[in-house]
Amino acid sequence: MMKLVFRTVLLLMTVTLMIMAQEDKKESGWTYTMTGNLNLSQIALDNWVEGGDNAWSWQLNIKGKATREETTFKWVSSGNANFGKSKIGSDQSRKAVDEIQLESVYTRKLGLPVNPYAALTARTQFAKGYEYSDTSRMAISAFMDPGYFTQSVGMGYQFKDSFSTRLGASMKETITSDFPVPYADDPETAEIETSRIEFGAESVTDLNLSFSENLLFSSQLSLFSDFSALNKIDVDWDSQLTATINKYVNVNLAFRLLYDRNLHVKRQIKEALAIGLTYNFF
Repeated sequence: MMKLVFRTVLLLMTVTLMIMAQEDKKESGWTYTMTGNLNLSQIALDNWVEGGDNAWSWQLNIKGKATREETTFKWVSSGNANFGKSKIGSDQSRKAVDEIQLESVYTRKLGLPVNPYAALTARTQFAKGYEYSDTSRMAISAFMDPGYFTQSVGMGYQFKDSFSTRLGASMKETITSDFPVPYADDPETAEIETSRIEFGAESVTDLNLSFSENLLFSSQLSLFSDFSALNKIDVDWDSQLTATINKYVNVNLAFRLLYDRNLHVKRQIKEALAIGLTYNFF
């Protein structure tokens, strides 16, 4: 039942973004953007005596945002879908990046330096993830397995469009089906749990800096601490530097640091440098 509720919430958030994109901007009060990026790379060798392997990779990223700002409130809903694969030599193609992120934040304006907000976020992936050995592979994740959801209320501060931060009480849910370990299972109990609910404090800080017309830096730092262990903090720091070459071509350098003590005692790092095509849908 719980998984069905969370799937429904994810679907509703997606549908909301789609509806906002179809509404008349002047009549609805919504402004929206949607951008797609396609990055490709390929190496082909024929009788190359120094050795090497043929290789190719591709990555598709789509970002969308819908914003409505009135004198008494501001409501921002955004989504990010990212998927890519790579292949080296005769090996099977493997997933290199796979993520779905949705966020909706409603802020009530009181005319104060800080204002109350309510936020909902969701995160999962498209396809199965595998752990590879020399001779085989083993599935370790899939769509909504795990799925992460957070709901939070608190106070937030915003400085123009370049900086915003919020701090509040939060409920974080992790749901699984076929892969409860290590995402949702509690190793201290004999039972295998397929879901985990944590109550704690959440902080989210966004920074967007434009160094020039063609160079943009964006960064989001998300912190979560369970009330039962305030000295242990989950960290998700996602940053991206984008250099625009022309209307359709850009270069992206992405860096992500993730620490979740439930998944691993050490931090996780992902870095990607890509050049590719970009297109603004609206």
